[in-house]
Amino acid sequence: MSIGNVVGSERIVHLPQTVPILESAPDFIEKLPVAIYACDARGRLLWFNKRAVELWGRTPVLGSDNELHTALISSVSMGEITRGDTPMATVLRTGIPVRGAETIIERPDGSSISAMVDIEPIEDQDGRVIGAINCLHDITNRSQADEIIKQQDQRLAATYHQAGIGIAEVNAEGKIERANAHLAGLLGYAPEELIGRSVFDPELAENVETDLREFERQVRGEIDCYRHEKRFLRKDGTKIWVAVTSSSVRDAQGRFLHAVRVQNDITARKQAEAALVRHMEEQAALYEFTDGLQRAENLAEIYELALDTIMRALHADRASILRFDEAGVLKFVAVRNLSKLYQQAVQGHSPWSLDTTEPDPITIGDIERSELPESLKAKIRGEGITALAFIPIVSGGQLLGKFMTYYNSEHAFRDSELRFALTVARQLGFALDRVRLEDARQRTERAASQLVAIVESSHDAIVSKDLNGTIMTWNASAERLFGYRADEAIGRNITMVIPDERLGEEPEILGRIRRGENVDHFETIRRRKDGSLVDISLTISPIRDSRGRIMGASKIARDITDRKAAEAKLRANERQLKDLLAAIPAAIYTTDAEGKITYFNEAAVELSGRTPEIGKDEWCVTWKLYRPDGTPLPHDECPMAIALKEGRSIRNMEAVAERPDGVRIPFIPYPTPLRDENGKIVGGINMLVDISERKQAETQQRLLFNELNHRVKNNMQMLQSLLRMAGQKTGNEEARHILREAGNRVAAMAAAQQVLYGTVNSTHFNAGDFLRAVCETIRQTFPEDVSIAYEMDDAELPNDSAMPLALILNELLTNALKYGTSGAADTIRVGLRRDGEAFRIFVEDNGPGFDLAAVRHRSSGLRLVQGLARQLRGELTVTTAPNTQCTVRFS
Repeated sequence: MSIGNVVGSERIVHLPQTVPILESAPDFIEKLPVAIYACDARGRLLWFNKRAVELWGRTPVLGSDNELHTALISSVSMGEITRGDTPMATVLRTGIPVRGAETIIERPDGSSISAMVDIEPIEDQDGRVIGAINCLHDITNRSQADEIIKQQDQRLAATYHQAGIGIAEVNAEGKIERANAHLAGLLGYAPEELIGRSVFDPELAENVETDLREFERQVRGEIDCYRHEKRFLRKDGTKIWVAVTSSSVRDAQGRFLHAVRVQNDITARKQAEAALVRHMEEQAALYEFTDGLQRAENLAEIYELALDTIMRALHADRASILRFDEAGVLKFVAVRNLSKLYQQAVQGHSPWSLDTTEPDPITIGDIERSELPESLKAKIRGEGITALAFIPIVSGGQLLGKFMTYYNSEHAFRDSELRFALTVARQLGFALDRVRLEDARQRTERAASQLVAIVESSHDAIVSKDLNGTIMTWNASAERLFGYRADEAIGRNITMVIPDERLGEEPEILGRIRRGENVDHFETIRRRKDGSLVDISLTISPIRDSRGRIMGASKIARDITDRKAAEAKLRANERQLKDLLAAIPAAIYTTDAEGKITYFNEAAVELSGRTPEIGKDEWCVTWKLYRPDGTPLPHDECPMAIALKEGRSIRNMEAVAERPDGVRIPFIPYPTPLRDENGKIVGGINMLVDISERKQAETQQRLLFNELNHRVKNNMQMLQSLLRMAGQKTGNEEARHILREAGNRVAAMAAAQQVLYGTVNSTHFNAGDFLRAVCETIRQTFPEDVSIAYEMDDAELPNDSAMPLALILNELLTNALKYGTSGAADTIRVGLRRDGEAFRIFVEDNGPGFDLAAVRHRSSGLRLVQGLARQLRGELTVTTAPNTQCTVRFS
């Protein structure tokens, strides 16, 4: 025992593991005309007043284990009893008060007095008995005792009604016989309105069945106390959650007199628990949504994923997604539970204009109290909708549309709910933008491939020239039509094929080209290399650079000797070739058979950042070349060099050109060998398609994925923190174990997610990187002296298998740690190996092993592993010799 601080005039004595003890009773207790003392939960004296000393005939020692429950030398009531059987000991043990019990007290001097005992237990907020107070009335003089009892009852009644907790006395029929002011205020009634009402009245409380069953057991004497949580209905119609502790009060023969029911308002706690559950549901839905977006291949799949998430996490009765069309009209693109009539009635309505830059979400908790036009209210009301929300979908600062949530009854929109809705809208916007960029890239590549194919396969002579008439390109059909090879024609003036009497046509044609005019189906005569004349029809179009400036002309020449056949064919091909050749979006150049540059267009100059030297530069017009990985690419190993050396077209390759100013441009080359009529290679033509925008789009896509990864990782970390906090706060060991297992599973999934986002391959991941990342994350929960040894093959696995494998590893490693290690320095072996056409993942330890069939029904972890194995079209097996090994073989 140690003496602590002085409080007022009283000194406090502190005992280990108990409450402070006063060495003497407070002044107001000293003035009471009755003997009174208090004990802690073990029965040690905490304090007593002078009247108790007079009654006992001695002064006991506070806090002593030798004076438990009472300071008497002996106490006799119906015979001598021990300290452990005294009324105080019984109250501390059962928590049931004793009132009006009579006893005979023997003093040290041998005298005896009669006393009446009133003992009340003291409970903490959780209902545990932490002590008791005993009032002793000397009833040797009965009239004096009666007066004392009356005063005590008055004081106890005042305490009862002023207590800061709801208290009611309920008879065996469940009816309220007495209720204090706090309980009445809690339920919104006057105390007298509660008297006579049943605590199981459906108009007073919900879900009373469980409470009633326990109360009936209490009345029968099967239990003395029970605790129950339920919702009460206040007089004003609002609902509150209350924790009820019902304790029996019995007479000396053990017969039930009434129950004392203590009511604690736990509404705030229940609201916090509900908010936590909602948040966990939202995070799980968001994870599944973002995970699904990675595999969505088209807009329909994206819309379905979004609607699933909206309906599930926001608990909406209906949902829809609307997007602006090319005319700026907002139209439905995906719906859940909305009639066609309603969609037609409200389509086109938008609270924001298309050029709104920072739209805010709009919520309407009850349309009847909204400021919507009455005509729109009628349409919404006719669909059975009472509340709705408008959530904008924005990407890159551009408003793409909105999604809507609808509710059949009034709805209070929480801030957390709107934050989640905006997060879903952002992810949806990212996904829509990703699909748009991918579509644009594919269209560009298709157009470029189609253009090259058209030029390569055309039967018409296709010639390009600058504004001075100098020939820049000369295809195989031009060779056949005019008799000049490409190396003979390129670089010469187009007048070499114009008869003298028609030389005046060229200045007129070039004048029209400079004015941006097209020359369609111009019929004329040209001269071949051998001097013979040929009737041709010319279609001439301006060639523009990337800024729209006219830099030359493209000619399509067709032999119209057989006029009718030629005209039909010309009209069919001219319309297609005219538009395509007039808008060539790529650099084009040609070489001779030895790779010397024979021609280049202005787009080639723009792309390479320099003017190539005709007849000197070899293989490519660019200054320097690099492979996509950044390593230098010698010019004599470039795609054009390979095409000419091997006599084949090169496709599906990429390279990077570096300009003299240091700027690097990624491009796709389309080198094609040019052959004469005998099949001999006489040169080559190459088109370089600038894919900088595509690379930027890919970079933007990677940034979007990185942002998505960051958000998912943060959400998973938040989920882990919430699970850990919940585990730390709960007093239930089973709940703590479940929350800890859930946190470990989320950590394993987060590690797998990190590997998926860290790989450059969008569909597969490296098995070794995955195994180490997930196992090292799980190992952080192991003791320091337990290590993991790895066995793995260099292999790529599909992304869909990542999450099941991560959860399988978590369960098997946790099981190995629990049952397969001895506590000393141990090593768990983990492997992911090829097994023929399949794979097997295993965890091996030194434990005694187990029979899978025998333990499967009582191990949720093993059942989870078997379910995940089936998901991978695999099977779990367990072997025990020479070591215990759990293996999942999957295809």
